[in-house]
Amino acid sequence: MSVAIDKAKCIGCGRCTEACPGNLLWIGEDKKAYIKDVRDCWGCTSCIKECPVSAIDFFLGADIGGRGSVMTVEKDGQFNNWNIVKPDGERKTIIVDRKSSNKY
Repeated sequence: MSVAIDKAKCIGCGRCTEACPGNLLWIGEDKKAYIKDVRDCWGCTSCIKECPVSAIDFFLGADIGGRGSVMTVEKDGQFNNWNIVKPDGERKTIIVDRKSSNKY
């Protein structure tokens, strides 16, 4: 599992760097976020949930059943829209109500 940061979308807010529990994300001289070594990514998705502009993609590898899909998260009010693009181009969105996501 790993993340990829789209520098064209990144606004350099630093929210991802604050959210990463492994301190793996940094803001570079270009004022854009980057990950030092993607091999160290824990796959917790904290950074993609905090990114306000959906600049971080999360690669869903075969080891977790993703078969190479890529996921981003967009906030929509109290909801997180988990957008998944499969290798064949099929798109799927999973809508999660943030107010009750930790309810169970």
